[in-house]
Amino acid sequence: MSRFENKKVLVTGSGRGFGRVLALAFAREGADVVVHYNSSGAGAEETAAEIRALGRKAITVQGNIANYSEVQAITEAAFSEFGHVDVLVNNVGDMALNQTSWRELDEKVVDHTLAVDVKGTMFMIHEVGSRMIEGDAPGGVIVNIGSQVVIAGSPRAPQYAAAKYGVIGLTKSYARALAPKVRVNTLGAAFMETEALKNRYDWTHGRREQVLSQTPLGRIATPEDMVPPTLFLAAEDSRHMTGQFLLCNGGLAMVGA
Repeated sequence: MSRFENKKVLVTGSGRGFGRVLALAFAREGADVVVHYNSSGAGAEETAAEIRALGRKAITVQGNIANYSEVQAITEAAFSEFGHVDVLVNNVGDMALNQTSWRELDEKVVDHTLAVDVKGTMFMIHEVGSRMIEGDAPGGVIVNIGSQVVIAGSPRAPQYAAAKYGVIGLTKSYARALAPKVRVNTLGAAFMETEALKNRYDWTHGRREQVLSQTPLGRIATPEDMVPPTLFLAAEDSRHMTGQFLLCNGGLAMVGA
């Protein structure tokens, strides 16, 4: 039997990029999926259609995770449709992609990064986690997609590193608060060559080569490389893990985002 047979999974930001790859991976392992998006409506519908083609159920839900009332609506839609959510993957994050140096201090960019990465992740954990532990609810698993940036910081966008440190704090706090019914862990993901990263100015002007030269495994990760550790944290395979940070970065230890 597949690890997620008949499980109900909510993946934020699954209309494109890594979120889409994850949503399809869960469906291939038997899950029904809530495909969340904020602005990628067409992509979300394509993701949902591919999931249904695999014989699984899928719904699309729109909302800005940095807005608490919209997170409540996302959560209500997921639980109303499926009755329960077994796995929440907090994939949405903001990397301040257009910032090329720490000298480019822009309060609006800082506020947006912290709002999405910290507030948004907290709102999602809080709302879905609260439902997971209600009454006779069976509990569940929450996986936050973090970053290897917490190992060395970010000389490009310090607020991004600060935000991802915040996610670790949320992970440990809610792992305690929601125990024993809900496990909460974070994946310390490597640089992934999504379209967003490929189009980043510093990435196309020497950053890629620098990261590659300092990665012992000798290659830049694809989104597909991050799927197995994410599914591991979501599955019974990691049943005795909670409040943990699992680093998966090809050995890269001292290069920031």
